[in-house]
Amino acid sequence: MKHVRHFTPSLFLSLVHVCLVQANYAPYFFDNGARSTNGNMALLSLSEDTPVGTQVYTLNGTDPEGDPVTYDLTYEAGSRRYFSVDKNLGNVTLIEELDREKEDEIEVIVSISDGLSTVSEKVRILVMDANDESPEFINTPYIVEVPENTPSSSSIFKIEAIDKDTGSGGSITYFLQNIHANKFTIDRHSGVLRIKTGVTLDYEKSRTHFVVVVAKDGGGKLRGDNKVFSATTTVTINVEDVQDTPPMFIGTPYYGYVYEDTLAGSEVLTVVALDGDRGKPNSIHYCIVNGSEGSFEISNTTGAISVIKSPNQLKKEVYELKVKASEISQEGDTSDHIFAMVTIRVVDLNNHPPTFYGENGPQNRFELTMYEHPPEGEILRGLKITVNDSDQGANAKFNLRLVGPGGIFRVVPQTVLNEAQVTIIVENSAAIDYESSKVLTFKLLAIEVNTPEKFSSTADIVIRLLDTNDNVPKFSSDYYIARIPENSPGGSNVVAVTATDPDSGLWGEIKYSIYGTGADLFLIHPSTGIIYTQPWAVLDAEVNSKYNFYVKAEDTDGKYSLAEVFITVLDVNDHSPEFNENIQEKTMIIGSPVKIEAIDQDAEEPNNIVDYSIMQADPANVFDIDQSTGEIKLKSYIRSLDIIHNITKNKDCIWSLVVQAKDRGSPSFSTTAVLKIDITEETLHKGPMAAFLMQTKDNPMKALGVLAGVMGIMVLITIMISTAMFWRNKRSNKVMPVRRIIKKRQMPPSRTVRMEWLKFKRPSNAAEKFVVEEEVKSLHNENSNNNIQVVPVPPASPLPPPPPALAPRSDAPGWRVPTVSGSLTPKHVIKPPKKKGHGSTHNALVSELKMRFEKRNAAFGEPHI
Repeated sequence: MKHVRHFTPSLFLSLVHVCLVQANYAPYFFDNGARSTNGNMALLSLSEDTPVGTQVYTLNGTDPEGDPVTYDLTYEAGSRRYFSVDKNLGNVTLIEELDREKEDEIEVIVSISDGLSTVSEKVRILVMDANDESPEFINTPYIVEVPENTPSSSSIFKIEAIDKDTGSGGSITYFLQNIHANKFTIDRHSGVLRIKTGVTLDYEKSRTHFVVVVAKDGGGKLRGDNKVFSATTTVTINVEDVQDTPPMFIGTPYYGYVYEDTLAGSEVLTVVALDGDRGKPNSIHYCIVNGSEGSFEISNTTGAISVIKSPNQLKKEVYELKVKASEISQEGDTSDHIFAMVTIRVVDLNNHPPTFYGENGPQNRFELTMYEHPPEGEILRGLKITVNDSDQGANAKFNLRLVGPGGIFRVVPQTVLNEAQVTIIVENSAAIDYESSKVLTFKLLAIEVNTPEKFSSTADIVIRLLDTNDNVPKFSSDYYIARIPENSPGGSNVVAVTATDPDSGLWGEIKYSIYGTGADLFLIHPSTGIIYTQPWAVLDAEVNSKYNFYVKAEDTDGKYSLAEVFITVLDVNDHSPEFNENIQEKTMIIGSPVKIEAIDQDAEEPNNIVDYSIMQADPANVFDIDQSTGEIKLKSYIRSLDIIHNITKNKDCIWSLVVQAKDRGSPSFSTTAVLKIDITEETLHKGPMAAFLMQTKDNPMKALGVLAGVMGIMVLITIMISTAMFWRNKRSNKVMPVRRIIKKRQMPPSRTVRMEWLKFKRPSNAAEKFVVEEEVKSLHNENSNNNIQVVPVPPASPLPPPPPALAPRSDAPGWRVPTVSGSLTPKHVIKPPKKKGHGSTHNALVSELKMRFEKRNAAFGEPHI
C-alpha cells in the first residue's frame, strides 16, 4: 500500500504534463489580402524608387494560447538582403535600394514563433517599375554613306534606342534637333531617317552632314514626380560623289606676258582645270580652240602654254587664246567640258628705274626757302621736278610718295605712267612752324608698281623756313598771387610775372605793362616783368588789404596777352589799443561791474585782439578785471561799503586804477590809462527816489527822461480832472464853488535848467550838478553794462520817450584822458569796431554833454572833471 501511495502522484504529474504538451498550438500569421500593409507579406508589391529606410510592411500574427510572438526574416543562400524586421513589433524596413531592371521579384522567408513553435512561410515580393532609366542608343556610332543622287524622301538609315523601363516610361519617340536647318527627317516611332521631301544632296557643296537625334521616353513617376528622360546621339552622313558636275578652271582669269628677251619654246603660263566631281575625279584634256595664230601651243595633259616664236616675230601686242578643258572617263570617253580665255601680252623688258629731273637734267636734291604757315592748298612753285621711266607699258608704271613728317605736304600725282610733272601741295599749314623746326626734310620716292624688280629712286626735298610773327606772348600762368607786408617801404618788389614769345628777333621781344583800378600803387618793369610798389606808396591793411589788376605782355607788333594779379597786403601789428571816450571816471554800484573798452585798429587777428589787465591799484587786491571783456568788478568778498571802509581809511570811496589794454600781436603794443572808480551802494540813501538818483547820477539823461515822464503824467492827470469837472458843471447847470486844487509846480525854463538832484558830502564829486537839454529824452548807460537796477517808486514811473534822432557832430572838439604812458586821444574809428560799443550818435551826444558840463562848471567856478 505504501508503494502504491508513492506511485500515484508521479503518474498523475506525468499525465498532466502530457496533456499540456498536447494542448500547445503553433502561432500563425494573419492573411489580410494583397493590398494589406500587415499580415504575412503575401502578394506585397513595392515600387523600385522606394527610399531606403522606409517601413514597407508590418508582420502580424498571433498564438492560440495567447503567448507573445516574435518575427524574423531570412533569405536563401546567396540572396541579397533587402529588408530587416523588428522581432517584437514586426515592422519591416527597406535596407537596400531596389532596382526592377536587375531583380523584379524578391523571395523572403517570414517566420513567427511563440518560443516553442516556429512557423515559416516563403513569400514573393514584386518590385514595381518606376521611370528611372534613360533611353540608350544601340549599335553606335552611326555613320551612313549616301550617294549624292539618292532621291528625296528616301530612307537612308534606321536608328534604334531601348529603355529598360516598362509602360510609358519604356516607350521611345525620336526627333531631330534643328529640324529646319538640316536636310533630313526621322520617323518619331520607328526611328527611320529619311531625306526631306524636295531636298537633294550635293557632294560638291557639302560632303558630310551631322544630324543630332534625340530619343525621349514617355515619362513616368519617380519618387513622386513625373520624370521624362532623353538621350542624344549624332549621325554622321557622308555624301558619296557621283559623276554629275563638269570640270572647272582654277585661278581665272589668266594673264601671261612675253618679254622682249623671252626665248622661243619658253613656257608663258599654265592653266589648271579640275573635275567638278571631287570624289572620283576624271582626268582633264586641254586644247587651244582659237586665237593662237600659230604663235602658242598648250600641253594636253598639264595645261602649260608656251610661245613657239621669238618675241620679235610676234605681230600683235595682245593675244586672246580660247582654251578648252574636257573630262576623260576611265573608259577613255570624252564627257563634259569647259572653256576659258587666256590673255597674253607682249611687253618691253623692265630695265630702267624711274628718274628725277630738274631744270638742268637729272637731279636728286631740291631746295626751297619759304615763309612759315603758308595757306593750305598752296603749291610749292619753287620746286620744279619731273619724273620719268623710259620703259614701256606696265614696266613704266610707278607710284610717288613723300617720306618724312606725315600730314604736312601732299604729292600729286600719286601714280605715274611713263612721265609726269611733280607738284607738292601744302596740306597742314600749322605744322609748317619756324619755332618747331627751321628746316623740313623729305624724301621723294618713286617705286614701280607691278614689276617683279620694283625698281625705285629717291630725291631729297629740303625746305628752309623763314620766321613770321605768328605767336602771341604767353604768360606762365593765367593769374599771379602775391603777398606783401603793409610796412614794406615804397619801391618794394611784389611779384615777377613771366611771359614768353617764341618768335625770333624783334617779334620775340616783350614789353610789360599794368592797368586796372587796383594798379595805382604799383609799377612794373617793362622788360623784366617785376612788379613793385610806387616809391611814395604806403600800404595799410586796415584801409585796403586786397588789390587786383591786369598785367599785359605785348610784342613789337602789338600782339598781346593778359594775366590777372592778386595782391594781399599782410597785416602788421602797427596800432596800439585805444580806449573809448571818457573812461577817466566810473561809478560802480556794489554787485554790478563797470566796463572799459579799447579798440585796436589792426586788420587781422591776433593783432586786433585786446587783453585787459590792472597794472596798479590803490589799495591793491580789491578789483578784478575780465581779460577779454574789460569788465571790472569787486572781489567776491566785498559785498558792502562797511567792508571797504575796513580796508582803507579813504572814506570817499573813490579809488584810482591803472588799467592796461594790450594786443596779441608780435611785437605787442599796449596802452594804459588812469581810471577813477566811485563806489556806491543802493542802500546809502533812504527812499526809492534817492536810490534811483544814485543809480543814474552817471547818466543824467536817463534821470531827465524819467523826470520828464513823471511831469508829463502829472500834467495829463490834471487835464483829465479839469475836463471831468468842466463836463460835470456843464451838465448840472450849477455854479460850483471854487475848489482848491493842488498848486501847480513852477515849470522849468524853456532851454536849460540847473538842478541839484543830490548833494553828497564830497564836494569834489563830478556828479553834483548836471546841465541837460530839454530835447534829450534818454541816454544809454555810459558803462555799456546795462546792469543798473532801478528801484521802483510807487506809483510806477512811465517809460522814457524814445531818443531823438541826433546826427553825430563831426566838429565836436576832442578831449584827452590822462594816462600813465601819455595822453590818450580818442579817434574817430573808420571801420566799425569788432567789440560792442556806443554808436556814433551816442558818442557825439556824450561829447556835447561833456562840453556843456565843463562850460557850466567854469561859469560857477567849480572844478573840471
